[in-house]
Amino acid sequence: MNYAQLLVPDFSLILCGYLVCRYTALNRRVWEQVDNLVYFLLFPVLLFNSIMRSPVHISEASHLLAATFIAAAIGVVLVLVLPYIPGLKAYMPLRLHAASAQIGFRFNSFVAIALIERIAGPQGSLLIALLIGIFVPLFNSTAVWCMARHTDRGLLGEIVRNPLIVSTACGLGANLMGFSIPTWIEPTLARMGAAALALGLMAAGAGMRFGALAQAKTLAVAVLSIRHVVAPVLAAVMAAAFALDKTQATVLLAFAAMPTAATCYVLASRMGYDGEYVGSLVTLSTLLGMLSLSVALGVLLPLVLA
Repeated sequence: MNYAQLLVPDFSLILCGYLVCRYTALNRRVWEQVDNLVYFLLFPVLLFNSIMRSPVHISEASHLLAATFIAAAIGVVLVLVLPYIPGLKAYMPLRLHAASAQIGFRFNSFVAIALIERIAGPQGSLLIALLIGIFVPLFNSTAVWCMARHTDRGLLGEIVRNPLIVSTACGLGANLMGFSIPTWIEPTLARMGAAALALGLMAAGAGMRFGALAQAKTLAVAVLSIRHVVAPVLAAVMAAAFALDKTQATVLLAFAAMPTAATCYVLASRMGYDGEYVGSLVTLSTLLGMLSLSVALGVLLPLVLA
């Protein structure tokens, strides 16, 4: 299977958003409003609907969850300790690190849902929805904590106001309690979800920028290396250690190799940090994602399943 070709539709939308924003009247001011629409309404609906579509049986995916949690925890720790590694502290401004740490562990849910549905089928879609439901709140809370501890903002208040955390927590809780979405509203939610995927990917492209990376190159290399090199390797090791089946291993490696979340720069900006620098990291991660996903699925996955 040519994974690079499977990624073309999603990255084509990202490129389309970049070109439209740079070379038409639909400039950054327009896309800021699109960002708000996706971030506060469409994507929370997509996450809630994705988690609610099928019953979640955590016990059936216990090995996948354990493998993902261990790999993710190691990645988060590596990102957080970067300023304390001898010789690196001078190159890791604390405020920039606080805003950029999220790049190393958050992931682009738009790409994840769109890609997994094609490469792993309905079972893969259910598994990625489960991972999103669990790890989006965890990762977003960690990202908020990293920045809140350097400001006077309260961690709990930031978490409660985060629409992605609220929607995924509500969806997972409702699913585990046995609730279901009425059939008459499912088509509306499905169309809102489709709009979230398309607009979210295009908005990620519209937000791409490169200019601010020069102020902390070492930090940029470090967090992007953890996101696109260390995380996929950790996932491969965990997939082999837990003897995951093909579908679960595919989901785990794709999950680990995803580009970082397009909303990283939105969160950083809303919390008073250098959104331009974080946006530059998001841009590079988006471009590196095609390579890391291709290597994870085309090289590491066959080794795990061998």
